[in-house]
Amino acid sequence: MIPFNKASITDKEVEYAVDAMKNSRLSGDGNYTRKVYEKFEALFGIQHMLLTTSGTSALEMASILANLQPGDEVIVPSFTFSSTVNASMLRGAKPVFCDIRADNLNIDEKLIEGLITPNTKAIYTVDFAGVPCEMDTINEIAKRHNLMVIEDAAQAVGSKYKGRIAGTLAPLGCYSFHETKNYVMGEGGAIVLNDESFIERAEIIREKGTNRSQLLNGLVDKYTWHDIGSSFLPSDILAAILYAQMERFQEIMDKRLHIWNSYYAGFKPLENDGLLKMTIIPDYVEHNGHMFYIILPDVDVRTNLIDKLKEKGVNAYISYVPLHSSPFGRSMGYVPETCPITEEYGQRCLRMPLYADMTDDDIHSVIDGVTSILRS
Repeated sequence: MIPFNKASITDKEVEYAVDAMKNSRLSGDGNYTRKVYEKFEALFGIQHMLLTTSGTSALEMASILANLQPGDEVIVPSFTFSSTVNASMLRGAKPVFCDIRADNLNIDEKLIEGLITPNTKAIYTVDFAGVPCEMDTINEIAKRHNLMVIEDAAQAVGSKYKGRIAGTLAPLGCYSFHETKNYVMGEGGAIVLNDESFIERAEIIREKGTNRSQLLNGLVDKYTWHDIGSSFLPSDILAAILYAQMERFQEIMDKRLHIWNSYYAGFKPLENDGLLKMTIIPDYVEHNGHMFYIILPDVDVRTNLIDKLKEKGVNAYISYVPLHSSPFGRSMGYVPETCPITEEYGQRCLRMPLYADMTDDDIHSVIDGVTSILRS
């Protein structure tokens, strides 16, 4: 059996988690949280980051920092997880779904400006499959129209766009460290504060609306309620797991890229024969091997392939049901015609198993299984 995903956990993660239980805080913002911040600065130059309980809560913090209000509109791709949209809707904002590009399934930057209205407040980008969006163009549009950009880099830790690290390509960036991501802490995420004007308020929002972080840093002699907020900070035990993962950053990255590149080479003959399509990675992007997906001719071929692979012990999954045509999306009045490329590729996209500890035999089993099924 080849699972779709499996976290790569070694004795190091166990050792650090136990040490956190014995020698650090069971609650948040302990020694290992500080070590994570130091590691992200050393690896990526990130100076202002706050760990959160999930990628979802990072997006929720970003939506509060963006000062979204009822009646505001946000432009967002439909081909994403519900968290990207829920975060703004919890502030009362209305999602305006933008279609995606057919080459890499990211938001189509050429369509954004046509969706802007007087009510538009923000643009949410999603780095699908660890491939950053066309951020220079998007940031230029946002600057021209005085809009906030929030980068959902949940899948893109370690990826680069024109030499710059994903998660740092907009005023606010959001990471996920869910067990399905490249680097994990079970449940967890982070908000990256690339605009220093957000730092003080972000710390307050993360601590239930209080200035407790200022007390811990010796800046005040008591703390109290200053703003809205919630309990967004994770246990230091989880931070210890993430610190171990980040110490293994290059090892995990190299393993995932080996799997990704092996898939690409293995599926190329099928693409050449018109049996599937693969993503196109821009030459100015360095991706992190988060996801390998194929685009099949239609939904029937995809369904058959999923079923036949399962018979062979291989677990492959669709990516997303587009939000605009999901049950909740339809209940809000959206229709499939809203985003035709999203609708089409949502029915044709299939993700292959990909996790750091896959063996070459596992990889070849997936490639051989897909090849034999599609050629038959």
